[in-house]
Amino acid sequence: MTIDVDPRKALRAARRALSPSERIRGAQDLAPRLLDLPFAPSNGYVAGYWAMDGEIALHAWQLNLPAATVFCLPVLHDDGLLKFAPWRVGDPLTHNRYNIPEPVFEDSSLLDARDMAMVVMPLVGFTDDGHRIGMGGGWYDRTFAFRLEPSDLPPYLVGVGFDVQQTADVTRNSWDVQPDAICTPSRTLLFGDLN
Repeated sequence: MTIDVDPRKALRAARRALSPSERIRGAQDLAPRLLDLPFAPSNGYVAGYWAMDGEIALHAWQLNLPAATVFCLPVLHDDGLLKFAPWRVGDPLTHNRYNIPEPVFEDSSLLDARDMAMVVMPLVGFTDDGHRIGMGGGWYDRTFAFRLEPSDLPPYLVGVGFDVQQTADVTRNSWDVQPDAICTPSRTLLFGDLN
């Protein structure tokens, strides 16, 4: 008898099963990979995320970003897209409808996706050829749909996760936006012209 298991559920369980020491070591090993990407910006706006549900943490990367970069967190916007707000350690946070921490912001300080130099995105799963599986809400795919058209413009998109999140079995959709790179604690995969 075959048991049908939701791939997202199995991949989320795999990342949650990692020990605290594996998570900490993974975040520390991920940081230099992100900093060493060929397109890693030395200035401008870069976005990460607040790690939840076993996602790999970005604190080691954030704390080592070049001084001329501004770290931002995503904000769920009423138009169904992500906007981005600058955030530093110690700045106040609030929780959105999914209970994910977001910066407390003035509407005038929100940045558009096209304002970012690089965006680091969480993933539930990934393939060797660059397909990123998200949580299923489509926030990143909608926000970066403009990247489906050929363009040399930033932002560069990077999916990050633990090695246990690699999978071979995915359903691809026409609206899926492929990242320029996927980084794990042990690997950096580059795609498109970067490969």
